[in-house]
Amino acid sequence: MSIRVYYTTVTGFREVKSQQSEVTRVMDSKGIKYELIDIAQSNASKEEMRSKSGNPNALPPQIFNGDQHCGGFEDFVEAVETSDVRKFLKLD
Repeated sequence: MSIRVYYTTVTGFREVKSQQSEVTRVMDSKGIKYELIDIAQSNASKEEMRSKSGNPNALPPQIFNGDQHCGGFEDFVEAVETSDVRKFLKLD
């Protein structure tokens, strides 16, 4: 399976941009490979993200291992703080 991060290149929310940057920065620093999926490029990608996450109002970033939803930004931050990023990403 591969790690997928649903994000957007078009947002009016500075917080979303900051969260997306933090997720990619941490994963890069830990050498975790991931694929970025830009929901701004396709409404189908946005709907897929929301459907897979089980939340019709989910905002990026949303993180998946294959089709399995790992969580959103808050869940990711908690995993970083407890040093359980690999477990959060379902890599262990």
